[in-house]
Amino acid sequence: MDEEYDVIVLGTGLKECILSGILSVNGLKVLHMDRNDYYGGESTSLNLNQLWKRFRGDDKPPENLGSSKEYNIDMIPKFMMANGALVRVLIHTNVTKYLNFKAVDGSFVYNKGKIHKVPATDVEALKSPLMGLFEKRRARKFFIYVQDYDENDPKSHEKMDLRKVTAKEVISKYGLDDNTVDFIGHALAMYTDDKYLDKPALDFIKKMKLYAESLARFQGGSPYIYPLYGLGELPQAFARLSAVYGGTYMLNKPECKVEFDENGKAFGVTSEGETAKCKKVVCDPSYLPDKVGTVGKVARAICIMSHPIPNTSDSHSVQVILPQKQLGRKSDMYLFCCSYSHNVAPKGKYIAFVTTEAETDNPEMELKPGIELLGQVDEIFFDAYDRYEPANKQDDDNCFISTSYDATTHFESTVEDVIAMYSRITGKNLDLTVDLSAASAADEE
Repeated sequence: MDEEYDVIVLGTGLKECILSGILSVNGLKVLHMDRNDYYGGESTSLNLNQLWKRFRGDDKPPENLGSSKEYNIDMIPKFMMANGALVRVLIHTNVTKYLNFKAVDGSFVYNKGKIHKVPATDVEALKSPLMGLFEKRRARKFFIYVQDYDENDPKSHEKMDLRKVTAKEVISKYGLDDNTVDFIGHALAMYTDDKYLDKPALDFIKKMKLYAESLARFQGGSPYIYPLYGLGELPQAFARLSAVYGGTYMLNKPECKVEFDENGKAFGVTSEGETAKCKKVVCDPSYLPDKVGTVGKVARAICIMSHPIPNTSDSHSVQVILPQKQLGRKSDMYLFCCSYSHNVAPKGKYIAFVTTEAETDNPEMELKPGIELLGQVDEIFFDAYDRYEPANKQDDDNCFISTSYDATTHFESTVEDVIAMYSRITGKNLDLTVDLSAASAADEE
């Protein structure tokens, strides 16, 4: 403990583990500590007995649910875009050798009271029951424009500079109606609100292209992949990576108190009477509660079922996005379902989550529209947690704090936070230019 490190990372949540892995690969000396005796922090995965203990105290799970150890239930469930930034991080760091992935079966959107497959190409737009005949034609033209768009080829720009023209202006050029814009913005481009409409359109078009490219990558029913045995495998894989590059890991370290000098700058971490010195501290909000502010609350229902979510083509793994306008809310709602096909439950069992940003004092009622789409549920657990964001000035105190996980069931915002933190910690941009066609990030079964 009496050594000096470039960075001490506190907490083994997914963001912290990705950062310690990348920082180690890039030559920094890293010490990684956690007050818990397990990996994953807030983003851990639980077996059935652990789930019962957490939510039901001393009760034992009923025997008809099967073996406890066959369950891997993520507390922060998220799928990954097959062509997205997290997959690029996995390939860039070679973490793929520690993990096996499988494509997710379905990607759906809730519209006018029904669940529909998300159309992502001009061909799918023409088949989609989401739109009437004339709207399909307009949508098809828009999808062709997006597919053909190339930042470096002015011929594909349709005389629009997407760094200046807003998303709303691009959409209005194709005359798309509000319902179409709703599913395109929230289920394809993955925005969590409608602020993107008034911003330059380039990011919006890139996000739509990412969805289509991810979908094409495995020719599956969705653009997502997910690790076998659940997300609990990810923090451990990055921990192994960090160790390979000289990172030091210490679990079950009580307190982990960050030490500050007279100028308010962090210079080390004390645990069990010993202080390890460092230049910078990276942590989740729970380690420095006086340097973060509350920015919201996530409400979640965790459901164990004996069938797939109805109206999702019997998908064993699926994401359904319920855009805010469809529910008369300010926030989208997300359904996430996984099953024995990804080794997170015994054969015949499905784990479904309904998640949203809480907007009232009664989050259980808020989740009702999503829960009603699940059909018969064997067991249901409700969870809620506050979301925190750093409120400190990193240059003043050398503390780099991650934001809490949001309600989304995909990793896009998580990785954006990690990449931004990496840049702030190192002063460099993370180069994620990897040849995705040459590197396979998934073990297709």
